[in-house]
Amino acid sequence: MTAGEQRHGVELTNLDQPLSDASDATKRDLIDYLDAVADRILPGLAGRPLTVLRVLRGRAPFMQKNVPKYTPEWVATVSMWAESSSREVRYPLCDDLRTLMWLANQRAVEYHPTLGLADDVYRPTHLILDLDPPADDDFSAVVAVAHLVHRALDDVGLIGAVKTSGAKGLHVFVPIDDAAAVDDVAAATRALAARTEALDPEVATTAFIVADRDGKVFVDSTRAGGATVVAAYSPRLRPGTPVSFPVAWSDLDRIRPGDFTVHTAVDALAGGDPWAEAMPDPQRLPTDLIEHGRTIPVARVAAMHEGKRRARARRAGDGTA
Repeated sequence: MTAGEQRHGVELTNLDQPLSDASDATKRDLIDYLDAVADRILPGLAGRPLTVLRVLRGRAPFMQKNVPKYTPEWVATVSMWAESSSREVRYPLCDDLRTLMWLANQRAVEYHPTLGLADDVYRPTHLILDLDPPADDDFSAVVAVAHLVHRALDDVGLIGAVKTSGAKGLHVFVPIDDAAAVDDVAAATRALAARTEALDPEVATTAFIVADRDGKVFVDSTRAGGATVVAAYSPRLRPGTPVSFPVAWSDLDRIRPGDFTVHTAVDALAGGDPWAEAMPDPQRLPTDLIEHGRTIPVARVAAMHEGKRRARARRAGDGTA
């Protein structure tokens, strides 16, 4: 390990090593970028249990929730029970620039906070729709569906902000007040997805099973409860190291996800904070939207039952039932 320099109280090392073969970025590029956007990315991270994607030399990239034993005492953490692994997980809380620099020095490239704050992690502060392109990665189709989401929101009197995922899709965020319980937020999310699909079912689908999407954009309504989503301004570990970047609704047709990278995003900001500027105040979810969503099955549960039904049908057809 080679020493580099100290920044914001953190000793940085191995700064000139590439993040990955296809990243077109070094660890120094990552740290320089996060340092430059710290005042913009930190508001979306602070107070939220954080999962990071780390990429260490000689190892496959991995998602890390539990902080390592060598984590400095000054890094804030919160311990939560994880049902999936039946253990306590000690999550980092990236509340300040020093912690952000420490995580970056650990080669944490991606930053995925929970939708809820640590004191009530299952109470999302935003309703989120995640728009995933079909297999041919047609971003223009994703943009078309984003405009449908915009219409569906307008139809129920809600306002949202949109950003690139930093990968191939788009995320729509709708800040909400604390009037709705988590199940109601999830229901409203399902209803908005269904209303988006209904506006043009030729290009949008809510089908959770990939084989059922028929080349359409998937309107994913499953980001609720204790889920995470990549933060605005977070880099992504993809060729060119793109970042998740806010976009005005009126500019969607003029951008591509690769336009915003750790090398170009700071200049694109032009000194502003478009995510904060675009984000409206928290809004109350309409009762009729929640009621509509309650009539729609939870996507993962419905997909599980459908998968079992199809398996039974295949066994019956093969005479193996």
